[in-house]
Amino acid sequence: MARIRKIEIANFRGIQKLVWCPSPGINCLIGPGDSSKSTVLDAIDLCLGARRNVQFSDTDFFGLDITTPISITLTLGDLHDSMMALESFGVFLRGYHANTGVVEDEPSTGAEVVLCLNLTVASDLEPSWTLVSDRAAQQGIVKTLAWKDRVALSPTRIGVLADFNFRWQRGSVLNRISEERADASAALVDAARNARTTFGDQAEQQLEEALGIVTATAQELGVNIGTKAKALLDSHSVSFGGGTISLHNESGIPLRNLGIGSTRLLVAGLQRKAASQASIVLADELEYGLEPHRIARFLGSLGAKEDIAPLQVFLTTHSPVALRELSGDQLFVLRRSSQSHEACRVGVDDDIQSTIRLHPEAFLAGSVVVCEGASEIGLLRGLDLYRLEQGNLSLAALGVALVDCGGGVADRPYARGKAFQSLGYRVMILRDDDIKPTLEVEQDFVDSGGTVITYRAGRALEDELFSSLTPTACQRLINYAQELHGDLISEHLRTVSNNTLTLQQIQDEIQSTDRLSDEHRTILGKAARRKKAGWFKSISWMEGVARTIVAPDLDLCDQDFRALMDQVFKWAADGPR
Repeated sequence: MARIRKIEIANFRGIQKLVWCPSPGINCLIGPGDSSKSTVLDAIDLCLGARRNVQFSDTDFFGLDITTPISITLTLGDLHDSMMALESFGVFLRGYHANTGVVEDEPSTGAEVVLCLNLTVASDLEPSWTLVSDRAAQQGIVKTLAWKDRVALSPTRIGVLADFNFRWQRGSVLNRISEERADASAALVDAARNARTTFGDQAEQQLEEALGIVTATAQELGVNIGTKAKALLDSHSVSFGGGTISLHNESGIPLRNLGIGSTRLLVAGLQRKAASQASIVLADELEYGLEPHRIARFLGSLGAKEDIAPLQVFLTTHSPVALRELSGDQLFVLRRSSQSHEACRVGVDDDIQSTIRLHPEAFLAGSVVVCEGASEIGLLRGLDLYRLEQGNLSLAALGVALVDCGGGVADRPYARGKAFQSLGYRVMILRDDDIKPTLEVEQDFVDSGGTVITYRAGRALEDELFSSLTPTACQRLINYAQELHGDLISEHLRTVSNNTLTLQQIQDEIQSTDRLSDEHRTILGKAARRKKAGWFKSISWMEGVARTIVAPDLDLCDQDFRALMDQVFKWAADGPR
C-alpha cells in the first residue's frame, strides 16, 4: 500500500518550512519540547485523512500571518495500480528519485511513479485538497483524490481515545482487517427488547474472521480480553448505524473500557493485521499509558524489529525506553532554525548507536554536556542541586543533558561530542587536563561550534578541588573520603608521599594555621585520584561532595576555579530550553 516519500510543510503552526523525506518504515521524531514534532503528525493527518469537514483558525498559521497560506504537500509512492491509471491520473503522475529526494513533473527512467497531494488553507480558512502537477496546471486541469481513495489512504491515528477503532464504522481499523460486514437491521427490533445476546450469536458467524484476528492479536500482545472477542450491540448507542456494532470481551464488557495502554497496544496490533489495506500509522507520544515492557511490544507490533517494514509509522516520543528499542535509522531529530525546520536522521554510527543505548535521554534535550567521566557528572549534578536550592533553574529545566564518556581516552569525548554536533545539538565538553587530547581533534570540535572547559595546568578534578578549596573544605573532603573508604585513605596518602606525610600532619596544619601548603594540596590530589581506587570516583560520591562541600565553598575558594564552574552554568542558561 502507499508510502509517503516526501513531506513539505509551509506556514503551518510552529513550522515555517519543513522538507523531509521519511523512511518507508519507522519514523520516530525526537528532540526537545516545543520543536513541532506533533505538528508534523497533524499535518500528515490533515492532508491525507478522510475527513469531510476540517476546521482551521488563525492560530494554525505560522506567526498568525493569515496572508501567507498554509501549504502541506505529501508525495505518495508505492501506489496501487488503480491510482496509476493513465486515464484517471495521467497528467498528475510524477517521478520521485529516492537518492536525491527530487520530484520531477513527469516520470523518467529510474524514478518511482508518485502522486503529490496538497492541502492549502488561505485566509478564508477553507481547506482545499488537490493533486499537484505543473503539466496539469498549464492545462488548467484541477483534480483531487476520490473519496474511496482518500479512505483507502487515510492513516490510522493511535491516540488516547479508541472508541472509533473499536467499532465497525467507516475508516475504523476493524473494517480493514477483513471484508466481512454485519447487518444489524434484523436485530434492531429485538435490540429494544434487550437483544444484545441474540445479535451477538448472529454477529459471531458474520464476523468470525475479524473476531478471530482480534482475539489472536490481543493474546499475542498480552491484552486481556478473555478467551474470545465478541461483537454485540453497543448499549450506549442512541441511533443504529455502523458504529452500533462494537468490540466486547467474553463477558460482554465493551473493549473501549480497556486502559489507555491496552487500547493503544491492541489498535497497533490490529493495524499491523490490516497493513495490506492501509499502511500508514500515526502515534503521538507513543509511550503514553504504556509500561516499559509494553513500549517494546507496541513498537514490535508496528514492525520496528523487522527488516522489511510492514507499515510506515510516524511517531513522537520523550521516552528513553523507546529510544533504546529503536535503531538510529528509525530516529529523526527535529530541529528549528531561524527560517525552517530540519529532520536529521540519527544514524547507526558506532558513536551514535552506543550513546543511544547508554544515554538516550541526551537525545531528548536541547544541549549536551559531554563529561570525561563519572566524577564530572557527579560534580555538575551536585552543584546543580545546590543551585536549585538557592532558587536557580536546574540543568534539566534549562534543557541540558549530561553524558558520561567513561574516562581513560582523551579523544573519546570529542568523538561523542561530534556525533551530537552532527545532529544540531549544542555541545560542551568538560574534561581533565592531566592527559591532553589530540590538538587537531579538539580544534575541529571547537571550529564546529563546540565549547571546551578544562581544569587548569595539567590537573584532574581531584587536583583542582584540593588545590582550589579552602583548608576547611579540604578537611571536609578528607573526612568524607574516610567515611567512604576508612583506613585506605591513610595508606593512599603514605604511598603517594613516600611515607613523608600523614593524615594527622594534614589535620594539625589546618587546625593550627588555617592554611594548607601547595605541596600538601598536590599530594592530596594525587592520592584522591588513584586509578581504580579514587576517593570520589562515582557519580553518587562526587555528587555528595559537590552538593555539601564544593558548592558552599565556591564564594571563598580560588576564584579561577569558581569561574570555571560559573562558565558551565552560564553556557547552560544561554541555550534553548
